[in-house]
Amino acid sequence: MSIDLERIERERARITETYLTRRDATSSARGIHHVALLSSDVERTVQFYQELLEFPMLEIFENRDYRGSNHFFFSLGNGNTLAFFDFPGLDLGPYAEVLGGLHHVAISVEPATWKRLRAKLDDAGVDYILESEVSIYFTDPDGARIELIADPLGEMYGTKLLDQEE
Repeated sequence: MSIDLERIERERARITETYLTRRDATSSARGIHHVALLSSDVERTVQFYQELLEFPMLEIFENRDYRGSNHFFFSLGNGNTLAFFDFPGLDLGPYAEVLGGLHHVAISVEPATWKRLRAKLDDAGVDYILESEVSIYFTDPDGARIELIADPLGEMYGTKLLDQEE
């Protein structure tokens, strides 16, 4: 398969010219309330996110849409949460990255925390990909791709995405 990189660059430039707003533009959103992923084993998920990654579990209760299913939440700081559902009795199959699906969840951590968590991933034998010395990509126990990034919120690899904190 051949990729026309010049065409892609022209299209990116056209989209930038047409749609890119000021970095200080006000969004209609307050933030991400939660991102919900699937868990095949609640305790294993809690051990991974709370014990290994140090994201405190905030709450667990029955899913309002599926009796017997748990809906549980972890704090990501700044009022952001990562949520999970388990669906006992349903065979959901393994995680699959598909068009229109989730690619990864990027979670910002302080540089010192990033180094500590990287060491914990090493100690736990979790395989990861190191990118640009500020990002670690790995999969959780159910295959969802997670990124720990040491860049500040509103910044990506040295490029400011936001001019001010909202």
